This record gives sequence, structure tokens and C-alpha cells, in this order.
Amino acid sequence: QVQLVESGGGLVQAGGSLRLSCAASGSTFNINVIGWHRQTPGKQRELVAVIRSDGTTTYGDSMKGRFTISSDSAKNTVYLQMNSLKPEDTAVYYCSVAGRIGTQEKFYWGQGTQVTVSS
Repeated sequence: QVQLVESGGGLVQAGGSLRLSCAASGSTFNINVIGWHRQTPGKQRELVAVIRSDGTTTYGDSMKGRFTISSDSAKNTVYLQMNSLKPEDTAVYYCSVAGRIGTQEKFYWGQGTQVTVSS
């Protein structure tokens, strides 16, 4: 099993910044992709940003230029720096990780952390 521990959510004013962290721990896990999605009530979970083991990244369209994803492979931790936050960024942000334990492909979600941006 793999546990994802998220931190860094909270309340911020529009235009402000937050930094989310997600640390993966547990079984020996070869991470292929780790990153963030977000969800608001009544809407589907949407991609925020992911980073792959080769360092390549993918961002959701509305996050480009404002959010930056990075990782520390030694710590199995991913970071999401969110700048120029807007009220529409308000959501629960979920960390996710895909990888391999032994020969088995696995995928895990974190429990989520609330981000609220006030206008």
C-alpha cells in the first residue's frame, strides 16, 4: 500500500499564492506519474498538473502560466506552486500517483486538501 499525505491548502485572497505538497510513502513504489487534480461540487475532477518520472509535465489549460509543479524524487514528494490565484480555483485538490509495486501497476488518490480563494 501507498499513502499520500497532502498539505498546504487553506484560505487565500485572490491574487495570492499557495504551495501544496504531497508525500508518497509505504511500499516500495516506482512512481511513473504524480500530480494534482481538483474538484468542485457537482463537477468532474479535472487535471491540474502532473509530472512524470522523466521530468515532463502536463498542465490543465486554466493553470498554465500560473501553477508550477515540481518534485523531489528522493523524498517521493510533489509540490504545486499556485500563483495569481482566482476565486474559480477554489476546489478540493487531490494528489494522485501512478506507478508500480513489483510487477503490479497501481494508482492512488490522496484524501484531498481544500483551497479557497476569496474575492
